[in-house]
Amino acid sequence: MFKVLLATTLLVSATVGAVAQAPAPQRSGTPEEQKACAPDVSRYCRNVMNDGDLVILGCLQANRPKISKKCDTVLRSHGQ
Repeated sequence: MFKVLLATTLLVSATVGAVAQAPAPQRSGTPEEQKACAPDVSRYCRNVMNDGDLVILGCLQANRPKISKKCDTVLRSHGQ
């Protein structure tokens, strides 16, 4: 039992250490696509800007009726 507990503790410690050292997520899309959506992200998704692309995408989709036509075109071109 002690060996199982020790192994589990070591595994969890190693996993937490690896996650803590992971680099920040990179932004997807071309510079032009990012430029098209940057104002909408700043306006509607500022509170999730550092949470990764999927969270930002979800925010833009939740605000779809309000986002610019340029950004909407970018989302549609990526099947969103």
